[in-house]
Amino acid sequence: MRAEPVTDPVCYHAEGPVWWPTWGLRWVDMLAGDVLTLRPDGEPTRTHVGTVVACLRPREGGGAVLALERAVASTRRDDLTELTVGPTFVPEGIRLNEGGCDPDGRFWVGSMAYDQRPDAATLYVVDDALAARPALDPVTVSNGIVWSPDGATGYYADTATHQVISFPYAGTPAIQDPRTLVDLGPDGSPDGLAVDAEGGVWMAMNGDGEVRRYTPQGRLDEVVQVPARQVTACTFGGDDLGILYITTSREGLDDGDDPLAGGVCAIRPGVAGLPALTWRG
Repeated sequence: MRAEPVTDPVCYHAEGPVWWPTWGLRWVDMLAGDVLTLRPDGEPTRTHVGTVVACLRPREGGGAVLALERAVASTRRDDLTELTVGPTFVPEGIRLNEGGCDPDGRFWVGSMAYDQRPDAATLYVVDDALAARPALDPVTVSNGIVWSPDGATGYYADTATHQVISFPYAGTPAIQDPRTLVDLGPDGSPDGLAVDAEGGVWMAMNGDGEVRRYTPQGRLDEVVQVPARQVTACTFGGDDLGILYITTSREGLDDGDDPLAGGVCAIRPGVAGLPALTWRG
C-alpha cells in the first residue's frame, strides 16, 4: 500500500495529527507554533498559538488542550482563541513533544531535550488544572501514546529506545509493568502511534518512509509506503474514520531534498480507526 499526498509540503515539522468531527483534520507545524486545519477544499489554514506547539487533543464539551513548549494550554473554543496557559513545568533546554488522552480523560504528554541527550526528558500526566506529574521518568524522546479499543492496554514509544512498549491500564496515571511490544533494532525509530478499531497498532517510522501496522501480539501485519522519509505521526479520520492521515517533516533537510516532506499524506487502509479520546478538563 502507498499513501498519497493530500497537501503540499506546507510545514517544516508537521506532527500530531488528530481528527475531530467539529474540526476535521488538525495537525501542528511544531517549531513554528502553528496549528493547521484542513479545509474542505483541501487547503490548510494556520492558527498561531505559541513559539512551539507539540500536539493538541479535543476537550470534552468543546475546545482543546494543547502542549506548548514548556507548559500546557487549554481553550473552550474550537477556533483555539482565548487560551489559558498553565504553569511551566518543563526545564530550560527541553520542550514538550507528542501526547494523547487516556480513557479517563487525562492528557499525557512527553518531552525531549533540544539536543536529544539521553534520559533528560519525562512523560507527564496533566490534570484538570493544567499541572503535571511524572508518569515515566527518565525518557529521551517521548513520542506516541495511545490506548487499545477496550482501554485496558496502553502503547508508548520512546524513540531513542527503538521500541514500542505496552502496559496494562486500569486508570492509574503511570506506566507500570511495561513489556516490549516491538523491538525495531538499532535503526528503527518509532514516532507517533495510532490504534484501529480491530486493535492494530500503527507506527510512524521516522527515517524509513513507512507506517507499519502491528497486531496486539507484536506481529508485523501491514506496511504503508509514504512518499517522504521523515514520517512523524498518523491518525484515523474522515466521517467513517476510514482514512489514515500521515504527517511528515523536513527538519534538517536541505532545499530540494525529499521534496514532498512537510506535507500530509493519506490512504484508506481497509480498517477504521477509533474516535479521538478527549480531555476532561
